[in-house]
Amino acid sequence: MSDVKLAFEMRRIHLPLVDLLPARLMKDAQSNIKRFRTIKASIKEVGMIEPLVVYPQKGAAGKYLLLDGHLRFFALRDLGETEAECIIASDDECFTYNARVNRLNPIAEHRMIMKAVQNGVRPERIAAALNLTVRDVKSSMSLLEGINEEAVDLLKDKAISPKAIWLLRKVTGVRQIEIAELMVSANNFTKGYAEALVLGTPKDELMKPEEPKKKRGMTREEIAKMELEMETIERDLKAVEASYGENMLNLTVARGYIKRLLENAKVVKFLSGNYREILSEFESTAVSETV
Repeated sequence: MSDVKLAFEMRRIHLPLVDLLPARLMKDAQSNIKRFRTIKASIKEVGMIEPLVVYPQKGAAGKYLLLDGHLRFFALRDLGETEAECIIASDDECFTYNARVNRLNPIAEHRMIMKAVQNGVRPERIAAALNLTVRDVKSSMSLLEGINEEAVDLLKDKAISPKAIWLLRKVTGVRQIEIAELMVSANNFTKGYAEALVLGTPKDELMKPEEPKKKRGMTREEIAKMELEMETIERDLKAVEASYGENMLNLTVARGYIKRLLENAKVVKFLSGNYREILSEFESTAVSETV
């Protein structure tokens, strides 16, 4: 087995900011001004948690290319800092680092905040560190109240809207799981989609079935029609999921059979002379990477 090359050195060092050469301009790094302010507030309150990733500049001793951490770099500079903790990369491919950054989704943020609170950190300090209002922090703390644990598990690593999570409280736990499964299947985690699924929920699966369903701009008749349409869509989706595995197996076997046919020169000659369109389709199927 060949030796595995580490992407960066294990040690951390402090380097002067003047020796770091950013690959992006200040205005480009600050294009997402809200995130920049959040990072700046966090560094000011609790310091920099994640080091910058740099790579030695060829032909310029003591100088380093900044590969990852531009927002942190400019935030430090704005705060009057003169140096930063860094790790030295052994490869100068910037995408290697940014492509693997995972942003916190609302559920992960909720768990992070709850852990901090359990460790004795006051909501006011958390708000300052994340550049949020205390109201936002407290809202995140109560985000999963009334949400089924299985539904949470299905959505824990998804970029779901916080408002979509709040909408789940309108339906029963079993229905919450169904909605979470539908959102995952459709890869749609928006508030609008969640609202449509809630509106399409039968009354006996609502937390308050006695309350009439309301949606601005829609009549009761339109909401009832949407409920019927959503039931049909859900049935169709479940039917597709149930037959998906079998269909994929059949398609894989069929493609394998077609490949074997095209390995026979006599078959290819016959199809070429009599059924050129079928031969063309067979060839396309045989070389396709997916079915």
